[in-house]
Amino acid sequence: MASSALNQQYIVIVDTGCANLSSVKFAVERLGFKASVTDDIEKIKAADKVIFPGVGTAKHAMSNIVSKGLVETLQQLTQPVLGFCLGMQLMGRSSQESSEEQTVQCLNIIPTDIKPLDAKSLRLPHMGWNTITSIKAHPVFDGINVSDYFYFVHSFAAPISEYTVASCTYGTEFSAAIAKDNFIGCQFHPERSSELGSKIIKNFLSLSASQLNFQEVVTL
Repeated sequence: MASSALNQQYIVIVDTGCANLSSVKFAVERLGFKASVTDDIEKIKAADKVIFPGVGTAKHAMSNIVSKGLVETLQQLTQPVLGFCLGMQLMGRSSQESSEEQTVQCLNIIPTDIKPLDAKSLRLPHMGWNTITSIKAHPVFDGINVSDYFYFVHSFAAPISEYTVASCTYGTEFSAAIAKDNFIGCQFHPERSSELGSKIIKNFLSLSASQLNFQEVVTL
């Protein structure tokens, strides 16, 4: 896609009512793109690219998503969708916030279940810069290498699975990013991860539909 056409895309940042949306919007605009923050269903459906951020608890976020009538809309999106942090976790089937009795049903877009991060003796939340320990070939990770640093803030994580496209280790190995079809999620915060985070966002905004058929090749 030519640069001028890229910059004319309609980019939507989903307003879930539980994210620092201004920092995400600024990160997009800093790259020369325009983005709208909205929870309007028709505008989300009409977007060329959708960014799905989130902070806080899955219970609160899913309550907001349900009250806004966004569940089915988000599940049925066919354009590229990028989730940040809690936004990534909400793409999973469920999130175990503290006990089995408090398991929150999520969007069930990517079949993985979010669990408390087994940090061993390390402090939680996992907060600060950490390195990627493995990467599968995916266009969103073009130019990103093992041992590159990204900024994390989380106490829950997706386990390593067939949907893992990048991993990280903090006490135990977990999914730093997951992907299925047109949905990609990053556990870290690209908007807070300096130049490499900006590269992730730019790679996403530059995606074409054909690029979503990525190869399952691991970079060591």
